[in-house]
Parts: sequence; structure tokens; C-alpha cells
Amino acid sequence: MPVRPERKKNRLQTYDYQTPGYYFLTFCTADRACILGHVTEADETRQASVILSKAGTVVDGAIRAIPAHYSDVALDRYVIMPNHVHLILVLQDTGRPCSSVSRIVQQLKGIVTKRLGQNIWQIHFHDHVIRNEQDYREIWQYIDNNPTKWSLDRYYAP
Repeated sequence: MPVRPERKKNRLQTYDYQTPGYYFLTFCTADRACILGHVTEADETRQASVILSKAGTVVDGAIRAIPAHYSDVALDRYVIMPNHVHLILVLQDTGRPCSSVSRIVQQLKGIVTKRLGQNIWQIHFHDHVIRNEQDYREIWQYIDNNPTKWSLDRYYAP
């Protein structure tokens, strides 16, 4: 039987994901299905924007509810795209261990699955620990510009 290459680890192996700080997260729908909404194109009068589907609206509600479920977590910026979500979460220093990034994402996906009556997510998610102000500004701008660049995405279908 052939030996398969080991899957790349999603998390930094020595990093504690309960450390206060800023985290850039990306999670995708299963098979990158464009079920969370569609992007309107920019023109002279408006920027590109995302019109959420029913599933996208459920995801939006679950994201907005994160701080109500986790008193040590704040939302900084996010965008829901047709087949993925970009999100900056802030774990705040309260003097005790923070909520785990993995647990927050796991519960968010679980809530959405329960409300929709089906699982729409890929199993894993991508994270990036935001290390400094420049990193933060670049990621914030990336999130902000994501709808405008949607037509360049390989999953884009007009």
C-alpha cells in the first residue's frame, strides 16, 4: 500500500491559541460551494458588495453573536463571501485563559449547521496570528477589498 504524504498541520505546533491577541481566520464551505450569497459588481456609484443568501444570513448572525457567547472575544472585521468567510477575532486579556480559537470556530460552525439543518463547512479552517500593526492593516484591507476582487477568484461564476 503506498504511503501518503503527511497532511500539513493547520496550526502552529508550539503556539497557544488561547493567547490574547488578534487572529485572522478563514473558513470555507464544503467543496467551495457558493451558497452564502453573491457579489454585486462595483460601478461608478457603488463598491462591490455581498448580498447574503439565507445560509449567509445565518452565518452573519452566528458571527455577530460570538461576543455574546464569549465575554473575552471581540469581533474586529469580517466579510462573508459566496464560499468562504474572513474574520479578525480579538482574544482579550482578562487575567485568565482566553477562549480557544479552535473552539470558537467549531461552535460557530455547529450553530450554523444546527440552524440550517445541514453541514455546509469544510472540516478545517485557516488561521494567521496577527503579529504587528502593519500585518493587521494589510489583513484589514484584504478583508475590505475581498468583494471587489471576487471576479478574480477561481470559484467565481457570473
